[in-house]
Amino acid sequence: MPKIRIRDAAAFLNVSDDTVRRWVEVGTLPAEADDSNRKVIDGYALARFAQQQARPMADPSGVESSARNRFVGLVTNIVTDTVMAQVELQCGPYRVVSLMSSEAVRDLGLELGAVAVAVVKSTTVIIETPRGES
Repeated sequence: MPKIRIRDAAAFLNVSDDTVRRWVEVGTLPAEADDSNRKVIDGYALARFAQQQARPMADPSGVESSARNRFVGLVTNIVTDTVMAQVELQCGPYRVVSLMSSEAVRDLGLELGAVAVAVVKSTTVIIETPRGES
């Protein structure tokens, strides 16, 4: 299993190094020493912990859907012409961009600062890894 350093774990979890160290000290997040006697966290344990800590914003739409990738966010930019529009949402730390008709923007009443849900249903998801990592 890959071993993740404390500072990298903190970056993945979007918290400070000190927060990760506190979690390790109280046993919330298991750690071990590497060959250089630095504390490291098992990659799979970190992934499971990240899943448990994830707190997505509640979906205000109240709709049932087969799409599992739903991102609640705020509209940060809208660019429209006579036919098409580009709408940007800030969904937590992620920027999600959608291309749609200008008519759809009007029908949905989208405006800057409005709450919206980006729904992603895709048969293609590309996974990449950093160079030199396995």
